[in-house]
Amino acid sequence: MKLLENKIALITGASRGIGRGIALEFAKQGASVAFTYNSSTEAANALEKELSSHGIKAKGYQSNAAIFDAAQSLVDEVIKEFGKIDILINNAGITKDNLLMRISEEDFDKVIEINLKSVFNLTKAVIRPMMKQRSGSIINMSSVVGVKGNAGQTNYAASKAGILGFTKSVALELGSRNIRCNAIAPGFIETEMTDKLDEKTVQEWRNAIPLKRGGKPEDVANACVFLASDMSSYITGQTMHVDGGMLT
Repeated sequence: MKLLENKIALITGASRGIGRGIALEFAKQGASVAFTYNSSTEAANALEKELSSHGIKAKGYQSNAAIFDAAQSLVDEVIKEFGKIDILINNAGITKDNLLMRISEEDFDKVIEINLKSVFNLTKAVIRPMMKQRSGSIINMSSVVGVKGNAGQTNYAASKAGILGFTKSVALELGSRNIRCNAIAPGFIETEMTDKLDEKTVQEWRNAIPLKRGGKPEDVANACVFLASDMSSYITGQTMHVDGGMLT
């Protein structure tokens, strides 16, 4: 029995990294997947093909979740195409790191807009249809940095910490309608982005983690499968740390 059989998931920022890992795991578990991507049409088409090979329906949408009206249109399109949305994964995010003394207002605003405002936009867009069907699971991607902070990432930390407060509030508002909202706080996950880093630095990071390794996108994806499935039907308003013990 697949854990997400007959469920429809909408995943933002899924053409690479963690988002891609989540989309693939969801398809393996029987969910049909609608996903958004920003610019790489080629990567999106390849992902669509790969997801479909698992015998489910998959479709990519070029959409900027940070724009309020675009988020609303996206949800309308997905419901028209797939019939409903059972699971929303707010995963789209960027970094523009710098020390606070040097960070520009533009770089602060951009990170808040894409990482935090997009979560508001899409959650607001899905809650009416979810309330109608009296079920839904919303999963917001935060970060270990949103929990403990990090020098040179005031904008990113603020956006990811904001997601935690937002998640708890949504859980309180929508629990009576059987809509659950949880957050995941990944630690050091090795993706295309970290591949560009110096191997010595990466090894030092791994050594500082109790499990002595970086996480894989599948590690985060597995946590998402659990929170999206009926196995977690009595869990809401929580932050799940997928960090190899980093914050222990």
